[in-house]
Amino acid sequence: MYPTIVDFGPVGIHSYGLMLATAFITSTFVIQHELKRRGFVSELAGTIVVAAAMGGIVGAKIYAALLDGRITPAELFSTSGLVWYGGFIGGCLGVLIVVVRSPNPTLPTIDIIGPTLLLGYGIGRIGCLLAGDGDYGPPSDLPWAMAFPNGTVPTDVPVHPAPIYETLIFFTFFGILWSQRRKLEDIPGVLFGSSLILLGVERFIAEFWRITPRVLGWMTGAQLFSIGAFIVGIVLIFWARSRPPVEVVAEAVAAEPTKQASPARKRRRRR
Repeated sequence: MYPTIVDFGPVGIHSYGLMLATAFITSTFVIQHELKRRGFVSELAGTIVVAAAMGGIVGAKIYAALLDGRITPAELFSTSGLVWYGGFIGGCLGVLIVVVRSPNPTLPTIDIIGPTLLLGYGIGRIGCLLAGDGDYGPPSDLPWAMAFPNGTVPTDVPVHPAPIYETLIFFTFFGILWSQRRKLEDIPGVLFGSSLILLGVERFIAEFWRITPRVLGWMTGAQLFSIGAFIVGIVLIFWARSRPPVEVVAEAVAAEPTKQASPARKRRRRR
């Protein structure tokens, strides 16, 4: 694999960082497109993605440091040790703070972000594959098994290319939500809840293809977290469906008193 694409001495372009940037840029365009479509403040897209990136990195580093029992500046500012569920928690907190403080309605905006989580993670896993960072699975003799002799965590033994599996699952789940988003967005909160459920399902399945320490019998820490995400997603959907109907147009217009929407535009928003 190719952990470093171009090396300029002390500075280089790393494959994982490149795909991470690709994921952030792609997510920004998708979120911006959906915010515009629904008549919300689309300029918020960049701020949302930056908050997700910063919160995710900080959360991942703190969680990794807690697991290692070494909360030191060297540990927190190193380029290694990014724990997935720590990053997910930190990213969600960062995004929630931005959305709540924005003029956009909270639940409909979070619904827009939900599917892009799956898309972003899918792109990010391509970076894991290119870097050979140890996210691969156990040895395998299948035709598509791969070795990572030049990876960040090298192995000469052909193994399950788990990042490929995860990318395919993430992209499939994103496609499902993207195709159904106009129906699911009628009840604010349902789309994000569905995203959490699919995120949990993906990670639970993917752990069977990864070499990860077991913490509870045959289950890994990520699988326990996935069960939590799955349950939270279901609870969010039931809660959203039990709420009285909310007129999203009224929320959006109230949030932007200086912008008066035309009757025709209001009708389009009431889908």
